[in-house]
Amino acid sequence: MSQVSDSFGSTTVAEPTAAKQPKSSLLRTLAHVYFGGKRWFYRLRYPTVSIGEGVLIRGSLQVAGGTRVVIGAGSRLNKRVRICGPGEVTIGRNTLINGPWIGCYRSISIGDDCLISDCYLVDTDYHNLEPHLRHSPPGPKVSAPIVIERNVWIGARATVMKGVRIGADSVVGLGAIIRKAVPARVVVIGDPQQIVKHFNPEDSKRESSG
Repeated sequence: MSQVSDSFGSTTVAEPTAAKQPKSSLLRTLAHVYFGGKRWFYRLRYPTVSIGEGVLIRGSLQVAGGTRVVIGAGSRLNKRVRICGPGEVTIGRNTLINGPWIGCYRSISIGDDCLISDCYLVDTDYHNLEPHLRHSPPGPKVSAPIVIERNVWIGARATVMKGVRIGADSVVGLGAIIRKAVPARVVVIGDPQQIVKHFNPEDSKRESSG
């Protein structure tokens, strides 16, 4: 606002004109154009990648090996997200993907509202375990799907291995090695993995009702 004096010496306050667009509105418009352009860039660069509306790619996305990738609406990709392998990766809605390395030979499914840090998700051993078969093509037991249910938080430098299912609302701690199923609403840490906390399902009900 600015002060304006008339010919009689009185002072009035002039309102800002509508032509002066607020800076915050301009920044939102520029951000919309920028992130929208990034979505189209990755759609064109990787024909096997499907990116939902409102996805924010603040870092970079690297896909190798023809992986089929579906990213749900409203999800955010930070840092450098690397995905490789001939399988299919499905990322739910409103999920934060913060720099993981994802190796997918068959299938990796990440639910809605998850927090995925700079961890490792690998649904395959890539090589046969037996010494005489290690240089042979991988056998059928080398890979198994990974399923991460809704609202799971996986901490930095954790590793989730083939065939694992992580239940809804659970937390995987920093650096944990997950080789077997994790039930819903727990905190699991360490190597070997161990459950150190159980969440009360009534707490979630009270929060949602409040």
